[in-house]
Amino acid sequence: MTNRGDGKDVMTIDFHLLETGNYGHLELVPALNNTEAVFPKLTIPVGIPPVTPSLKTEVEKYFSELENLPVHDISLCQRNIPRLPQCNRLIHLEPCPVQTTIQVERNQRTGQLLGFTEEIIPESSETSKNSLSLRRAPGINPWAKQDVRGSNINLPFWPGGLDVDELLVEPTAAVEDNTALDLDDVSRFLTTPPGFSNGMSFDKPLDTSEAHTAVSKSETSQKKSEIISLEDILSRTDDLNLADSEDEEVDVKASSEGGTKETLNSNPELESRKEQTMTIPATEPIPGRLDFNFLNLCLSPHQWPFELDIFQKQAILRLESRDSVFVAAHTSAGKTVVAEYAIALSMKHMTKTIYTSPIKALSNQKFRDFKMTFNDVGLVTGDVQLNQTAACLIMTTEILRSMLYNGSDIIRDLEWVIFDEVHYINDSERGVVWEEVLIMLPSHVNVILLSATVPNHMEFADWVGRIKRKKIYVVSTLKRPVPLEHYLYTGNSMKTCNELFLLVDAKGSFITAGYNKAMDAKKERASKNSQSFGAKGTRGGNPMQDKNTWLSVIEMLKKKEKLPAVAFTFSKKKIEENSANLQNVDLTTATEKSEIHVFFHKCISKLKGSDRELPQVKQLADLLKRGLGIHHSGVLPILKEVVEMLFQKGLVKILFATETFAMGVNMPARTVIFDSIRKHDGMNFRNLLPGEYIQMAGRAGRRGLDSTGTVILLCKGDVPEAAELHKMMLGKPTPLESQFRLTYTMILNLMRAEQLRVQDMIKRSFSEFHRQKDTAKHKVALGELRVKMSTIKDIECYLCSLDLEKYFEACREYHRLQKHIQSFIFTHPIAIKSLTPGRVVMVKRPLGQAVLGAVLSSSMGISNERKYTVLVIAEKDVAPPRSSTKEEMEPVLPSSLFLPEGACWHNVLELSSTDILRITTKTIKLEADGIIRDCSKRELMRFKDDPPDRCVTTASQELLRLSETNPSGLPGLHPVNDLKLRDIELVEECRALQFLEDGFADFNCTRCPQFLEHFKEHTKNMLLRDEHKRLMYLLSDESLQLLPEYNQRVEVLKKLQCIGANGIVTLKGRVACEMSNHELMITELLFENMLTDLHPADIAAVMSCFVFEMKKCSEPNLTETLQKGRDQILQKAEMIGRIQREVGMQMAVEDFQDQFQFGLMEVVFEWARGIPFSDIITLTDVQEGIIVRTIQRLHETLADVRNAARLIGDRTLVQKMEDAMGLIKRDIVFAASLYTQ
Repeated sequence: MTNRGDGKDVMTIDFHLLETGNYGHLELVPALNNTEAVFPKLTIPVGIPPVTPSLKTEVEKYFSELENLPVHDISLCQRNIPRLPQCNRLIHLEPCPVQTTIQVERNQRTGQLLGFTEEIIPESSETSKNSLSLRRAPGINPWAKQDVRGSNINLPFWPGGLDVDELLVEPTAAVEDNTALDLDDVSRFLTTPPGFSNGMSFDKPLDTSEAHTAVSKSETSQKKSEIISLEDILSRTDDLNLADSEDEEVDVKASSEGGTKETLNSNPELESRKEQTMTIPATEPIPGRLDFNFLNLCLSPHQWPFELDIFQKQAILRLESRDSVFVAAHTSAGKTVVAEYAIALSMKHMTKTIYTSPIKALSNQKFRDFKMTFNDVGLVTGDVQLNQTAACLIMTTEILRSMLYNGSDIIRDLEWVIFDEVHYINDSERGVVWEEVLIMLPSHVNVILLSATVPNHMEFADWVGRIKRKKIYVVSTLKRPVPLEHYLYTGNSMKTCNELFLLVDAKGSFITAGYNKAMDAKKERASKNSQSFGAKGTRGGNPMQDKNTWLSVIEMLKKKEKLPAVAFTFSKKKIEENSANLQNVDLTTATEKSEIHVFFHKCISKLKGSDRELPQVKQLADLLKRGLGIHHSGVLPILKEVVEMLFQKGLVKILFATETFAMGVNMPARTVIFDSIRKHDGMNFRNLLPGEYIQMAGRAGRRGLDSTGTVILLCKGDVPEAAELHKMMLGKPTPLESQFRLTYTMILNLMRAEQLRVQDMIKRSFSEFHRQKDTAKHKVALGELRVKMSTIKDIECYLCSLDLEKYFEACREYHRLQKHIQSFIFTHPIAIKSLTPGRVVMVKRPLGQAVLGAVLSSSMGISNERKYTVLVIAEKDVAPPRSSTKEEMEPVLPSSLFLPEGACWHNVLELSSTDILRITTKTIKLEADGIIRDCSKRELMRFKDDPPDRCVTTASQELLRLSETNPSGLPGLHPVNDLKLRDIELVEECRALQFLEDGFADFNCTRCPQFLEHFKEHTKNMLLRDEHKRLMYLLSDESLQLLPEYNQRVEVLKKLQCIGANGIVTLKGRVACEMSNHELMITELLFENMLTDLHPADIAAVMSCFVFEMKKCSEPNLTETLQKGRDQILQKAEMIGRIQREVGMQMAVEDFQDQFQFGLMEVVFEWARGIPFSDIITLTDVQEGIIVRTIQRLHETLADVRNAARLIGDRTLVQKMEDAMGLIKRDIVFAASLYTQ
């Protein structure tokens, strides 16, 4: 049905939906007309009431329409957050720094305000990121509010003594253009303007600092000249008195020459005349007027309750003059007095002082001592920072190096840096740190060097003075406050406890009689019954014999009242054995036992309960109660401090210690005992060096308590040789030697600053001192040489212009080969045997001539060079011509033998191997002894006119006959055919020499009539050019010994992408700068994300391989994660090792891998998991003290990695590093030092 009755199509009829409220159904109703109001078609006024769907309906809908769930709604998964445009962010304007400042002018006498002036602030736009100037704006560390070490984003300050001109002007390899302008030659400058009668004078060079302030000084000079300052008058008076007194009474002499601070831009010739290092004899008393000034100077800064020694007063006087000093004195001589005065002086001046020490333990001890004297003292170590804003900061040298490289703002206020135990610079591992710090210190910082007596202290002070461009005053004394007496002890039982023999008395004299008595005592015991004189045998090493020896030593010390004593033993195991053998020894009274008990338990009271029950704690408590103590690296740090404090109180009577105890604060004993004089230095066993022995023996003798100190050598085995003992006790100490070496951290830190070069660091190292100290002289010589070279003219000769230069080079090569072959032949046994009396030789003469001579004898000279006495023919009354020197170059002409024009005469000459041209095949019969006697007799005045003996005449006539019959020379012994020399290199050189000799006849220049004159002129010119090349080489970087290694290390850094192709340090290189050790390995681990996925405890365990150094220990039991981490580290180490080998470095890949020791991985892992220390020590055979030190160093390494992660922006790794640091920093491992409490 498609149509209705009205004719409309059903599909076109409009319908509306009607909601019926009764049933909830819908009905279709016809639509109303459009003109009617449109309302909802409802049967009730408010429509259908809301109906809550049933739970069943909802569940069915949930399972039937999964695609409509919210989890599948894309709009909920990705949201488009509209961004608000902020155009201001595209524009960044740095606030313009203030260019000027207002200065107030006052009358210095009345304080009246005179006016205001506006002065320009120089370098106002410089910051810590773009400048090395001290005037730059302070740097900001974004990660720490107070960090004295500075930040890696800062540049270092400009090193003192480093001239800017040295970096801008580089000598070239050669100067070909002789017409180039020489800027050093001021004689070419125009000094007088047109129309003026005079002009600029270059007699006195103007310093750069004077140039900057010349205008301002000229404007204010008239005003200042009218102002008289009372302070200036007093200071001038003091300076005048000191200078006059020194000139009159104190012998001040210069030990070397070099430039000073005031002559940075002066003529090098003038610089070389300035006194650089001054030595002040400490044995002369201070004059009355100088002593009076000293008392006036010492009234305000610091006072001592005792009279100072002369060397202390002299050093303090130099400090008052703001000079740097080097104090060399014996142990316990009182060098610390100089340091204390410098600290007091800086506090008076409102500046800062940094006291550096070689080891952390010594820093803690010095902190306690200085804290008792000065209140404002701070301590900065790897894990402890106390009072960082103090006027005196105590730290290790490594911390100071970080401050200098990171541009710490503390350096601005620094007046003094005190280097204690400077002789520690000889340490092969850490000695380089001292040199780095001394080179990098800014010019306004003065240095105080404290050292034991060393033979080359003047040389070291001269080096410091040259690199810092300031005078270093050396104050040294050989006087000991308490003289030492050295004894040999041969007893080994109670019956022989009196066998103590004086070997060196208090005056330093070696007593040979005492040594002989010790030898006799040993021999007597060996020959008699052991029941009467103890155990027989002299070799030592028997544990029972060692025990008896020590029991007898203690008995002897008690009888002679020589306690307390320090027994130096060079083995930790031996120390433990000796202390264990003395279980029945008790050296303390009941009162002392009580005091020891109270003090010991007070010190360990803050430890955890289980830590107080450690076996080492109980063992040491028992030893201390009986007056015994042990001190070595295996002892827990807090227990070592307990031992040190009890020893200072005199409660420890005998202390068994290793060599490290000798390097510390003043802890003298009455007696020092050496268990042995042999030690293992890491390579092999050897005797003690004089410096080592003197350092340890210096602990004997307490100032003010003992008249002499006693040093005893135990002769458990044979008595050492007298020569060995004499050398060890009275020999010169080990001189200071440079241990400078290049490290990747040093290279990266210096390359961060474009103004600094690593080559300049190498030049200023102590190792390059002898090669660089003559730089000023070389520059002067180079200037003079350039003037001479400007006069060189070419030789105008057709024949010589063809091949004279090639001929000269051929002659040079010929003489070089001939000299090398001759030196080889004359050192070979077969050739030496052939030079017997009567052997005819050809001796050199000028211009290719030779003269025949006969060997009379041979002997060894003073310089181990063999000398030959030769009879040669000559002309009568004509002196024999001298042989050519090395500066001369003679042409190679056809050889001819000398023939006297008149009557034949003879000379007896003493020649070296270089004077003999050829060993001929001829020999003649002669009376060698008779010839020598006759010639020696006729050298006397009264026998001068006597005729020669027949033996002389016969030999001379035979030589003349051979010369006449062989005018071109005699054939020589062939090195290969006659002397049977089979060296391949020698054979090749002989062939080359023969080839050159055959080719000399083909040169055209030899046909020139004036050949000899032209050759001499060309030789002179070539020697000038050679000297010019030599001087240019010495002044260039190519002469640096470490330059090849530097280039190799740079290549390694480029391959590892720490340095870009343009030489700029990358982000990876900046991360490596944050590391204190093994920078390449740790950086690779960071950038390979090897640590990110590990648990903090695993990270700590893996990183322990970078701080643990023992190679022999028990094998750890590792988890699968730790095993994987170890394998990854070894793979990375192999990769870096191979790169180093590829660039030419000598270290083998296996040696590079062996640096990383994994013996404590299990221990560190369990410690990070919270296992008590008492359980930790059962996992390994490593001693407790080494475990604690390793974990402490690990904490510092983790802090470095945390800072590097911050630099990268890896927050996850930062958090994991902090978690790892928190896990290991607990309990006895990080117990606070007793010196800081």
